[in-house]
Amino acid sequence: MAYTIAQPCVGVKDTACVEVCPVECIHPTKNEANFSSAEQLYIDPVTCIDCGACQSVCPVTAIYPNEQVPDQWKNFIDVNAKFYQK
Repeated sequence: MAYTIAQPCVGVKDTACVEVCPVECIHPTKNEANFSSAEQLYIDPVTCIDCGACQSVCPVTAIYPNEQVPDQWKNFIDVNAKFYQK
């Protein structure tokens, strides 16, 4: 299981989740060149250790365990994974 960042993050990109992630699997960070052009933040499903730290600090409730992503946002599971395939 991994976590996914869904629709509520689009256009927001609050980085509270980045700051608490123990394995640094959420990108882009504010220090990365593509931060300003990215639509949202993304969780690397391979690196994510399923700790849930990010979910509890998200101010817009955009982070879900993959099996709990609301149906209307299920496509964000692939959106997050594809960000890391570039």
